[in-house]
Amino acid sequence: MSESDLAKLDRDALIALILKLQAEIEALKRSGKRQAAPFSKGTRKADPKRPGRKPGEGSFKTREAPAPETLSEPPIDVPVVEAECPKCGGELDEGRVEEASITDLPEVVRPRVRLFRVGVRRCKRCKATARGRHPDLAADQRGATAHRLGPRILAAAHFLHYGLGVPVRKLPALLEALVGVRLTQGAITLDALKKAAGAIGATYRNLCDSVREAPFVHTDDTGWREGGSPRWLMVFETDAATVYQVRPRHRNEEVRERIPADYRGVMITDRAGVYDAEAFAGVEKQKCLAHALRSISEVLESKTRGARRFAKRLKDLLKRALELGRERRAGPPPADFAGRVRRLKFALTDHLRDRTLRDRDDQRLLNELGRCNDAGSLVRFLDDPRVEPTNNRAERALRPAVIARKTSQCTKNARGTRAFEAWTSVLRTLSRTLPAPDLLDDIVRITHPAAPPIS
Repeated sequence: MSESDLAKLDRDALIALILKLQAEIEALKRSGKRQAAPFSKGTRKADPKRPGRKPGEGSFKTREAPAPETLSEPPIDVPVVEAECPKCGGELDEGRVEEASITDLPEVVRPRVRLFRVGVRRCKRCKATARGRHPDLAADQRGATAHRLGPRILAAAHFLHYGLGVPVRKLPALLEALVGVRLTQGAITLDALKKAAGAIGATYRNLCDSVREAPFVHTDDTGWREGGSPRWLMVFETDAATVYQVRPRHRNEEVRERIPADYRGVMITDRAGVYDAEAFAGVEKQKCLAHALRSISEVLESKTRGARRFAKRLKDLLKRALELGRERRAGPPPADFAGRVRRLKFALTDHLRDRTLRDRDDQRLLNELGRCNDAGSLVRFLDDPRVEPTNNRAERALRPAVIARKTSQCTKNARGTRAFEAWTSVLRTLSRTLPAPDLLDDIVRITHPAAPPIS
């Protein structure tokens, strides 16, 4: 507001303006301080959605009965002890039998501890030592390192830390309470670093190589820290693998470590400029429509009357595209589907044609989304049902790492960062298809291929 506009205000209007500005200043001061919910908008929705499954949507399932082979003891009979009806005294019929179960931890969980009595003999001639050998014992397991932790308890510790985000400082107390095993933070960390440089690291490199051959890949990024210095955490999600990567910078050079310039699949991303670099000119892309719709909604919030026309029409067209995409993925497309897609593409191209708009925000939307549409990366999912219209998969893959960033304060050095990349990628990939017990077995097989199965 200019000085001439202020001069025209009367005393009451000036007081109202001062009070409004004071309230805004206080709100800005509060928002600048550390808060429990820093991303909260501070306003409640007028009609919030109720939690849980919506009526008529999805399948409703109760907890399943345990399989007979999982029962730890014979079934317990619970007969009716009353001889007559407790309500009216009438005679009871033969009745039926209902099944109920309780799944719980046993009263005392004891770890599996095995003591090996290793024979040692010395040569009378050259004084060399011969030791007994066992497949479960390491060749150097003697002296100060004679008593070690088994591969399964260490795999459980790494799964809790890298897979579920439990801080390392809490793991010793947690494992001792659950399974009665005592171990230290140092033992967990050293084992993670050792295996990240060995078998887990080799598996991680295989996952990285698989990204190049995938028919499509979702990728996104967020902040990270290494020893207090800023870093970039990137994720690459395919149907078969999830790969995490931490680098000092986030440029097309770092992205091309996983997605080469001659990549033959579809790269699904947000509208960050790094993915539109000249190096990726030959790569097919699909821009996230959820991000585009969010940008359009933000513009519509501040517009009135005619200024809303461009953004409103664009939002309607993109929503129609999403509906067509859902219809395509639901099953075989109807006979007129190709014609509806063609008409939608024509309407979208016409609406995003190059021209000058009066509103600056509308012009920005036209320039950004127009370039995407010209490159064929706005509604590519309508041509290929395997391609998703949003980058939600990459954002979901980043979520566990974001939680770990808050609870574990990221990583302290380069070795810890490489271990985080390898372990988190391998565990995230395995957990997509395996339950936790089988996942631990797979980790043991990767890290100890010669170890016999645990009975």
